[in-house]
Amino acid sequence: MNDNQDKFNILRLIIKKPSVTQRELSSELGMSLGKINFCLKELKKKGLIKISNFKKSKNKMNYIYLLTPKGISQKTELTLNFMQRKMQEYEELRKEYEDQKK
Repeated sequence: MNDNQDKFNILRLIIKKPSVTQRELSSELGMSLGKINFCLKELKKKGLIKISNFKKSKNKMNYIYLLTPKGISQKTELTLNFMQRKMQEYEELRKEYEDQKK
């Protein structure tokens, strides 16, 4: 997984709804089901999430996704980077606007 934005979006949704399905992630994020599956496996391999089955579920395909402490730290870092980029974009646009007004 190279795209930090995809990683951030997946982590953000998992925090909101740990029992989210891969289909729901796919639909909500506009990614293919295969890409979601790949990204989840990569996040697990990197130690950012834990994946477990619902113990009492008759459908053993139901999973719960939990962020690990490392995952929470990574999400925080991605959030800060995102906010810094947006602030920089805002400052650049504001400067362009001010320059055009002159």
